[in-house]
Amino acid sequence: MHAITVYQNPAELRAKIEELAGMLLAIGIDPKHSALVVQSSIPQHAELAWMLTCVTPIGWLERMTQFKAKSQAQETIGDGLLQYPVLMAADILLYQANIVPVGDDQTQHLELARDIAQRFNSLYGDTFAMPATRLPSVGARIMGLDDPEKKMSKSTAGTAHAISLLDKPTDIRKKIMRATTDSNPAVDYETMGAGVRNLLTIYQAFSGRNDAETRAYFEGMRYGDLKKNVAEAVVAAIEPIQKRYEEIMAEPGFVAKVLANGAERVTPLAQDTVDKAKRAMGLWTA
Repeated sequence: MHAITVYQNPAELRAKIEELAGMLLAIGIDPKHSALVVQSSIPQHAELAWMLTCVTPIGWLERMTQFKAKSQAQETIGDGLLQYPVLMAADILLYQANIVPVGDDQTQHLELARDIAQRFNSLYGDTFAMPATRLPSVGARIMGLDDPEKKMSKSTAGTAHAISLLDKPTDIRKKIMRATTDSNPAVDYETMGAGVRNLLTIYQAFSGRNDAETRAYFEGMRYGDLKKNVAEAVVAAIEPIQKRYEEIMAEPGFVAKVLANGAERVTPLAQDTVDKAKRAMGLWTA
């Protein structure tokens, strides 16, 4: 439902939903332990979002960084773009989440979710858990390969900007070898630019090496060799994911079954939270 804040080709959107679900499974999400669902298949998301909208001051939403950035880039702004963070808050609060793992660019949205939960609890009594943000120790914000001053994003135009998990290994290597660096001839931790820092972050996130190990290995290394090391680390991690993805997508109905089972598991939890919020607000429940 977040996707349709801007127009989406319906057939393409449905295909992308299945593709993303398959990719999450390929990465390692285990449906035996984690319920994987399509948000729009759980109507309680939208129902709770409306109740939260009614307690959220519009000024809070107008101050959101992503809203301001995206609204400036569009001639026509739908109300969904403004309400986007409230729906995200509903996604979190619906399941009484205590910890939410996100990237650095989503910390403002998590703070808003906490503010909304706190305001609702203050007005209507203790209803929602207060979610805490959990950032990864490395790679909380990955920047664009072509412009290391901007966050890497799948929606940014240009083939050299981002790496897709479904990119061919040859394409991944080409993109990284063309990545922006700086005017230094080799890695210098004291003077390195944003592009070099971004490549080192990507390498560290994929390799699992700590700061000291990474610095000892790359200090003074020429950029061509740096990029080769980064490319091989990324390819080595992504190739088995792609192989598993192909296996998953080759099994007819597998993804749909996982999503249906996930929805069946979480719907009672979602309904329980919605009923709790309704009772708190004085709305009628069956």
